[in-house]
Amino acid sequence: MEDCKKYLKILARQYPSERAVITKLVNTQSVLNLPKGTEHFLTDIHGEYEQFNHVLKNGSGSIWQKIEEVFGFSESEASKKELATLIYYPRERLELERSLHAQDINDWYTVILHRLVLILRRVSSKYTRSHVRKLIPQDYSYIIEELTTEKEEISDKKAYYSSIIATIIRIGAAEEFIITFCNLIQKLVIYKLHIIGDIFDRGPSPHLIMDKLLDYHSVDIQWGNHDIVWMGAAAGSKACIANVLRMSAKYKSLDLLIDGYGINLTQFFAFAAKVYKKSGEKSLLNAAAMIQFKLEGQIILEHPEFEMNDRLFFDTLDVQKGTVKIEGKTWKLNSADFPTFNPKDPYSLTSEEEEIMNRLRSSFLHSEKLQKHVHFLFTKGSIYKIYNGNLLYHGCVPLAKDGSFAKVNIYGKEFSGKALYDELEIWARRAFFSKQGSAERQKGEIMIWYLWTGPYSPMFGKNKMATFERMFVEEDEPKVEEKNTYYKTLEDPEMIKKIFAEFGIDYNTGHIINGHVPQKVKKGETPIKCGGKLLIIDGGFSAAYHEATGIAGYTLVSNSRGIRLVVHKKFENTQSAIMNETDIASETITVETFAKRKFIADTEHGQSLKEFAADLEELLEAYRDGSIPYANE
Repeated sequence: MEDCKKYLKILARQYPSERAVITKLVNTQSVLNLPKGTEHFLTDIHGEYEQFNHVLKNGSGSIWQKIEEVFGFSESEASKKELATLIYYPRERLELERSLHAQDINDWYTVILHRLVLILRRVSSKYTRSHVRKLIPQDYSYIIEELTTEKEEISDKKAYYSSIIATIIRIGAAEEFIITFCNLIQKLVIYKLHIIGDIFDRGPSPHLIMDKLLDYHSVDIQWGNHDIVWMGAAAGSKACIANVLRMSAKYKSLDLLIDGYGINLTQFFAFAAKVYKKSGEKSLLNAAAMIQFKLEGQIILEHPEFEMNDRLFFDTLDVQKGTVKIEGKTWKLNSADFPTFNPKDPYSLTSEEEEIMNRLRSSFLHSEKLQKHVHFLFTKGSIYKIYNGNLLYHGCVPLAKDGSFAKVNIYGKEFSGKALYDELEIWARRAFFSKQGSAERQKGEIMIWYLWTGPYSPMFGKNKMATFERMFVEEDEPKVEEKNTYYKTLEDPEMIKKIFAEFGIDYNTGHIINGHVPQKVKKGETPIKCGGKLLIIDGGFSAAYHEATGIAGYTLVSNSRGIRLVVHKKFENTQSAIMNETDIASETITVETFAKRKFIADTEHGQSLKEFAADLEELLEAYRDGSIPYANE
C-alpha cells in the first residue's frame, strides 16, 4: 500500500491537479478505441537497398491503395501514378516536375497540395492528433494540423483552407511542404516495421539499409545468422571477422568493407596475392577461408560440448595425396592450394596470418560506422520478439531428432526451447558490451560465433555449414546441409502448439512469423504453413534468390482487419521508378480476416494504456478523498 501511494505521488508530479488527470484519462481511454496500427514484416533483405527502400516508400502497395480509395475513377491512371511516384520520391520527382510544368508551376503546386492533403487525411484517420504531431516537423505542426483536420466542404472554412495553400505557394514554400507531406504519408502507412533478420551479405548495400533503419520512426529487428556474424565481427571475434572477410570476397563486396565501413584490407590483399596461387578474388577467398577454418578449429577443439568435430577438416587433410576425410569418407580435393597449412599444428595461424587478424580486429573495433550500426542492432534487436500475440524469429526453434526441444550445453549448463534463446542472447550481448579482454567478453565472442554456425543455433538451423566442402570437393554428397527437425514439423499442429506454449503464445489468436528459408514459389511452395499459424516470409528479397523463388520477396502486413501477404515482383531500379513512374508489381494473398476488427485496446500497447488509465483513476480518487494533495500546492 505504501509503495502504491509513493508511486501515485510520483505520478502526481506529472499530473498535478484533477483537471490534468481528467484530461489525460479521457485521452487515454479514447485512444483505446482507435484501430490497431498497421504492422509490416520484412525478412532476408540481404543488402538489396534499392528494393528495400522502395518497399518502405510505397508501404508495400499501401499508398497506391490509399490513392485508389481517395480518387478512384475521379482521376486518370496517369494522374494517380504521378501522385504515387511523387509521394515515394518527392525531392527527385520535384526536379523533374519543375521542368515539365515550367509555365504553370503554381497551378501544379495547387493541385498537388490539395491531393496530398486528401491522402494525408486518409492515412492519418486512425491516429490521434498527438501521434501525427510527433511525426511532423515542429515548425509546421500547426499548419499541417489545420489542413488535415479541417473539412474543406464546409463553406465557412473553404476560403480559410484555400488561403493556407495559396499562401504556402506565394511565399515559395510549396516544395518544402510537398516533401513534408510525402514523408509524413510514408511514415503513417507503416505504424511498426519488423525486420525478421538477415540485413547483411549477398547484396551490395547493407550499410545503406542500416542508415535507413537508424532514422526510421518505429522498428524492431530479430537477428538473422548473417547479421549475427557481422555483430560478432564488430565485437572483435576473429572467427566472425574471417567469415565476414570470406563472404565479402565470395559475394564480390569487399568494397563494402573498405568504402562502407573503412576497414583497411591493404595488408590482407598483399598477403593473398603473395601466398596463394589463385589470382584475383579467388586468392582473397582462399586466404580468408584458410584463416577461418583454422580459427574455427581452435574453438571446436576447445569446446567439445559443441559436438562439431566433423568440422575439423585439417585433421584428415592430406595435401600430398590431394584428399580429405569428411564424416568417415575420403574425398578427392579439387585444389591443393593450402600454402599456410602445417600438418604438425594444423589449426595454428602463421605469424603473418596472426598479424593480419590482429590488425583487422583493431580495424573492425574502431570502425565508427560499423560500431554504430551494430550498437543499433543490439539496442533495437533481439533473437526473438513477442509482439501483439505473435512470435517473431529468424531461423527455428532447435529440435532434437525425436522432436523434443534440443538441449545445448552452454558453459556447463543445458538449455532448450525459450531458455536456450534467452541464454544465447545474454552471451551475444556480453560479446559486445562486456569489458574488452574480460573473460565474459571472450566467452561471449565464442557463443556469438556458435550462433552463426552451430548445429543447434536457433539462427542457423542446419547440422553443418558446408563451406569447406563447397570450396574444395567436387562431389555433391558431402555438401548437403541437413535442416533441423523443426523444418520437418511445419505442418504438424501439435508441434507448433508446443512451441506456442513454450513461449506463452495463444495458439488460437497468435502466429509464428519466420524468415531464413526462401520459399520456392515457382515450385509450388507456400509461405503459409500449418493453416496460417506459421508464416515463413522469406520470398527471396535478394537478387541471388529470384531465380530459385520465382518472386522478389514478401511483405507481411497486419492491420486492424486482418493479415495479408504482399508478393513482390522484381524491382527494376530507383531511376526507372522516378523517371518512368514504375512501381513494384505486387499481388496480395489474404492470410486471415479477423472476426472482429482489432483496436488499440487489443494490442500490447493497449494493455499498457489500460494499466496506466487504472493508475490515473486511482490518482483521481486520491485527489478527491484528500489522501494526496495537488502536487503544485
